[in-house]
Amino acid sequence: MTIKKFEHVGIQVKNIETSKQFYQNVVGLELISELIHTNGSMKLAFLGLNGSIIVELIEGYNPNLPAEGKVHHVAFTVEGIEQEKERLQSLGVPLVWEDITTLPNGAKYLFFLGPDGEWIEFYEPAQ
Repeated sequence: MTIKKFEHVGIQVKNIETSKQFYQNVVGLELISELIHTNGSMKLAFLGLNGSIIVELIEGYNPNLPAEGKVHHVAFTVEGIEQEKERLQSLGVPLVWEDITTLPNGAKYLFFLGPDGEWIEFYEPAQ
């Protein structure tokens, strides 16, 4: 197992600009980076403290956000994401998508399901 640290919590939002302002001005996090997802429709913003990401804001994933909460996933930093995918598959863990996604900044991620259908992400930062 190659988990290195807790990576971030992904939160679905309706308006990323409004949410960025809230998490910066009310919560006190700093904007670390933002980008358009490779699918071209989702906007992502990463906020945290001292350069470490804590929260990923996701606009455009689901326009019908549930009232009771918008947490999309929990993420862990890993090394060797391809080997981790093989390990998960060998254990019979269901993957959300078969492919590892590579973002424009070179980071890679993979989603799989926990025992109650919760989404868990393994995230490998860009080299």
